[in-house]
Amino acid sequence: MDTPLQIPDLTDADEITCDVLVIGGGTAGTMAALTAAEHGADVLLLEKAHVRHSGALAMGMDGVNNAVIPGRAEPDDYVAEITRANDGIVDQSSVRQTATRGFAMVQRLESYGVKFEKDEHGEYAVRQVHRSGSYVLPMPEGKDVKKVLYRQLRRREMRERIRIENRVMPVRVLTAEGRAVGAVGLHTRTGAFVTVRAGAVILATGACGRLGLPASGYLYGTYENPTNAGDGYAMAYHAGAELTGIECFQINPLIKDYNGPACAYVANPFGGYQVNRHGERFVDSDYWSGQMMAEFAAEVASDRGPVYLKLSHLPEESVSALESILHSTERPTRGTFHAGRGHDYRTHDVEMHISEIGLCGGHSASGVRVDDHARTTVPRLYAAGDLACVPHNYMIGAFVFGDLAGADASQYTPYEGELPLHQLQEAHELIYRPLRNPDGPPQPQVEYKLRRFVNDYVAPPKSGARLSLALEAFERMRADIAAMGAGTPHELMRCAEVSFIRDCAEMAARASLARTESRWGLYHDRLDHPHRDDVSWFHHLDLRKSPTGAMEFTARPVAPYLVPVDGFTAVGGSSRHLGEVHPEQVATAGAREAAPVAIRQEPAPTDTTARPDTDTEAPATPRLLELLSLAEDEPRLSTLAPYLTDPEPTVRRTAVTVLTETVPPGTGPALAATLADPDAGVRAAAAASLRELVETLDPEPALRDGLVAALSEADPLARAAALDVLRALRLGDTGLFTASLSDADIAVRIEAVRALVSVDAAGELAHAAATDPSREVRVTIAKALATVTAGQPDGTTSAGPGPDTVLSALTELIDDPDALVRAAAYEALGTTGCPAPLAARAEAALSDPAWQVRAGAATALSPAAPGLAVPALAKALTDPNADVRKAAVAALTWHRATEDARAALTTATTDPDADVRAYAARAL
Repeated sequence: MDTPLQIPDLTDADEITCDVLVIGGGTAGTMAALTAAEHGADVLLLEKAHVRHSGALAMGMDGVNNAVIPGRAEPDDYVAEITRANDGIVDQSSVRQTATRGFAMVQRLESYGVKFEKDEHGEYAVRQVHRSGSYVLPMPEGKDVKKVLYRQLRRREMRERIRIENRVMPVRVLTAEGRAVGAVGLHTRTGAFVTVRAGAVILATGACGRLGLPASGYLYGTYENPTNAGDGYAMAYHAGAELTGIECFQINPLIKDYNGPACAYVANPFGGYQVNRHGERFVDSDYWSGQMMAEFAAEVASDRGPVYLKLSHLPEESVSALESILHSTERPTRGTFHAGRGHDYRTHDVEMHISEIGLCGGHSASGVRVDDHARTTVPRLYAAGDLACVPHNYMIGAFVFGDLAGADASQYTPYEGELPLHQLQEAHELIYRPLRNPDGPPQPQVEYKLRRFVNDYVAPPKSGARLSLALEAFERMRADIAAMGAGTPHELMRCAEVSFIRDCAEMAARASLARTESRWGLYHDRLDHPHRDDVSWFHHLDLRKSPTGAMEFTARPVAPYLVPVDGFTAVGGSSRHLGEVHPEQVATAGAREAAPVAIRQEPAPTDTTARPDTDTEAPATPRLLELLSLAEDEPRLSTLAPYLTDPEPTVRRTAVTVLTETVPPGTGPALAATLADPDAGVRAAAAASLRELVETLDPEPALRDGLVAALSEADPLARAAALDVLRALRLGDTGLFTASLSDADIAVRIEAVRALVSVDAAGELAHAAATDPSREVRVTIAKALATVTAGQPDGTTSAGPGPDTVLSALTELIDDPDALVRAAAYEALGTTGCPAPLAARAEAALSDPAWQVRAGAATALSPAAPGLAVPALAKALTDPNADVRKAAVAALTWHRATEDARAALTTATTDPDADVRAYAARAL
């Protein structure tokens, strides 16, 4: 029988000292640690899991939805968008940090090896998904973002400054002399008591994702990362920091019965969108507002529900591309889920539903109050990422505020006084209490009960009575939590998380009760106060733990805006102290003079018994273990070379992984050579690694030679990857790329087209447009011709004929027998320009049987002469297909200086399709 886990003595603590303590090794925490170390601080990074694969980025990221890229968006426009999305309740100074620093962060991440989608000329492929502004930057190969960040942490110069302690979970921030001085927690594998003394503390523990209970009933089947249990929210609160916006919940659309987003952000650029069961788009508001979720919930509850993400109308090429993203980066189990139901995007649209509630600054506006340098209201305590209240900050904002926190915190040195004994005692009791109750209720049962109360009483629509019942329930839950039993360090960790969830649940209920209005659509919908009240509530609602231990509130006026926003006026002023918020009378149905008083009894302690640890690990070969151990030591290429040629394919694949993680000099040529490996899995790993590392590889001759050699390999995946990297690193030329236009594989020919665009080879593309047998390739060429750089002063491009060649090729493609090719060619004319003869052809194509061609033809008329274009587009506004009408509205926007175009747009504001209405209103 295993020895029972013993409760360590309070004085038997593992104490660690550092300049900067970072709690949480996810997005913001990793960046905070890197920046603090770069500024010369000695950093301790604590992570309750393992930094290599922890946090919301653990499985990568499929795109950035708030990228402010110069030339595509303006910081002030972004600040205004976030202000509108958050109903005016924002600190614009903090939002502006993301707007102005986000582009530099994108470039910094690229220097690490993170890939963002770019066009063939190396420009960022930003998409417009929101109703105004282009902020969405796809990351179709973004599954390895966390691995790239971990590689930076393990660089030799960083390892000298950053100490990583995995499997350590802090439960409290320690404070003394009015500031943060460290933290206290446990080791989740050994159960050891751990204390840290620090000069500054950065909280980066992510959202509170385990607040509401998913409709599936699974405790960990949450929309957000289920390891994020509100740790940082609770630690900040008990340290005395102010939190704000806690009544503004995070609620998202997701796939029915599956804990993943439906991913309209990903699907929209491919032509997917949300519809009701009749196939009608219905969302009038913008996609990052709570009002959108209110419209979504109303549609689901109506006779027009259920709601779907519509994908079945898309061509095979688009569906395949979506599958490659959604079934790998977003959720690796997603394909299995759909397959288990017999569903396919080609035949089934994706039924959507509404997620459980959570707290998240990065996706709504509920978090720890911070200034524009990530400082909380407690000196030397910082917060960054989804934990911090910087509305709609997302991944890029998490990196930006992690960077700001790390830079500011690096100025401090370790606290030299005694760590506060009473705080250590309270934390020790919180951690080890369950060991004294080994037969007490297990954590899953207590947590299920707690989160069911959250669903019953706190989830919108809210009411004072239900919120008051919630507070009663959460107060009772203190006893259940105190009685929980545990026998292992892992169970101790889970029990502590339940206490964090309870703290967050109380904060959410009290804050919702305090704000007596409705705001942010579904996020804070009070049935008993159904209207927005800007007179009384154009304020942030801050909460803090008072010196007496009570939760008290302050209404803080919104600071004057840096960027004016129509419909909102922020004038600042004095805060209004609200004090404690008391629940309504809910003990009886109606008034009662005296409510009964319940007498609670403390549960009797029981003897400690241990539970056997049944964890087992799968055996690994000595050769693999030997190889994996090298990853921690930054091996040279010469050390890894024998593993890259090992007889066993598994070893060679693992060697590619280690090489990609450590990136010693010579990595590029070594990976290029591995494209010739006899094993398909090894070749696929090498191709994926080359694409992942392309931003950091040295474009040396040896790499070019290896990639050119790979163009002759039998595996089309190797040939396609070689072309992709040759293009991205500018290592190829027109002749080399043109040779691949005759490749037998469609994917290789598509990469050849992209490569030819990068060298503006209009003539070669024009020839291929007329000769390639594949519809998919011809569609790609049509789109590519719109991006070939315009001609030189002499009328030619660097690679051949100029604009006349492009228009000639597009003219041929608009006669193509395939509707999708014709549609792409017409759409390209909207970018290249549409001379009168082609405009006449586009006008005629507005009657084509295929709606895709009609939509493309409407787009083609965007730059055409108004006399022809406007009447034709006005007529297209009566097209039976909503996408055609939407394209007509977008084209009319080009001509809105004319009275006829404005009149047509005015009629479109009453269109039955929500997107058509919204874009028409924006144009006017």
